[in-house]
Amino acid sequence: MWTEDGQDPRTYDNPQGEKETYVEYLRNYRLTLGLKCDGLTPEQLATRSVPPSTMSLLGLVRHMAAVEHSWFQRVAQATGEDRLYRTEEDRDLDFNGSVGTRECVDDAFATWRREIAKAEEWLDSVPESDYGREVPIPGRDSEVVSIRDMVVHMIEEYARHCGHADLLRECIDGRTGQ
Repeated sequence: MWTEDGQDPRTYDNPQGEKETYVEYLRNYRLTLGLKCDGLTPEQLATRSVPPSTMSLLGLVRHMAAVEHSWFQRVAQATGEDRLYRTEEDRDLDFNGSVGTRECVDDAFATWRREIAKAEEWLDSVPESDYGREVPIPGRDSEVVSIRDMVVHMIEEYARHCGHADLLRECIDGRTGQ
């Protein structure tokens, strides 16, 4: 098992209602990504999968910080902020800029945690009855997304990348598990 009995920070309750269900799944996937990165050195976190891929655990953390920011700040709250870990020259800076230094690791995890906290604060303020409300997607000519679809998309995004994290971690030190 990945964690000792009684040490798993994830919850496996039976949430009541749509919002509580989504929130628990999203929280658990966020925790899972963090667990998959736990105990590794900066160099290990920046270890790439297989060429030509630039995927690494550190890249996944940076990527998920950027995705959290994009959906919950730029779309849901229409902040108008620039995207994180992305430039005109390098649209994949989240992965390409992941280097095995303490500074890069500290920045990535601080940014990811900050974006999660901001997303949780906003999501806490949204009543379940508003989950069908649509918000415009910046830069996508009149496209909209419902809050429900945005939250489900975030769950899907984490689920997919936690699968990548499982394989990356196993390649680094052989550790597998829940």
